[in-house]
Amino acid sequence: MIAGNRIHAELSDATPPLTARFLDAVALASEAHGSQRRKGTAIPYLAHLLVVTGLVLEDGGNEDQAIAAMLHDTVEDGGGRAMLERIRQDFGERVAAIVAACSDTLDPDPADRWRELKQRYLVHLAGVDDDGILRVALADKVHNARSIVRDYRDEGDALWQRFGERTAHDQLWYYGRLLAFFVQRRPGPLTEDLRRAVTELALLNASDRCEAAALTA
Repeated sequence: MIAGNRIHAELSDATPPLTARFLDAVALASEAHGSQRRKGTAIPYLAHLLVVTGLVLEDGGNEDQAIAAMLHDTVEDGGGRAMLERIRQDFGERVAAIVAACSDTLDPDPADRWRELKQRYLVHLAGVDDDGILRVALADKVHNARSIVRDYRDEGDALWQRFGERTAHDQLWYYGRLLAFFVQRRPGPLTEDLRRAVTELALLNASDRCEAAALTA
């Protein structure tokens, strides 16, 4: 019992508890995303933010990283530079820097093409060596990939209709590039989670293509 208490104390010392700053971040995320749903579903968008934040904390992230995880989509989803400045004022330069680095763009434009945004993001990511940024970015990609796989299992190729211009090929290109990057730059449990999701996505897609070919043969 004494050993168990000592281990608990060591973990408590290593990971400071979340404070009112984190609750303020949850409130801002709710303000920014409260009415949104995950694309093509009835799932509140906040669910994604909470899962990503949980993954960051489970991976050893600190409060700044947890706050950045909660707010990581607020800038690119429409808030832009004004939202980034609000985050800087309310939560500090460190949080703002992580959010900025995890955003596809700081100047959201509905006319932006998905593949061009992702190509620019991949180039940007290659120059990042800050582990806090990589942790938040990786947690986001893990949950997105898992969600795609789960919905693909249920819906098959009909899933891609909700993504407009994006196809299974596009998703496999993007997540394959992400996986190759994180395997090199941030190996560990989260990257293994991404590997499993990407592998299953590729297998599901290959299976669907084989079935389609058999039906037309």
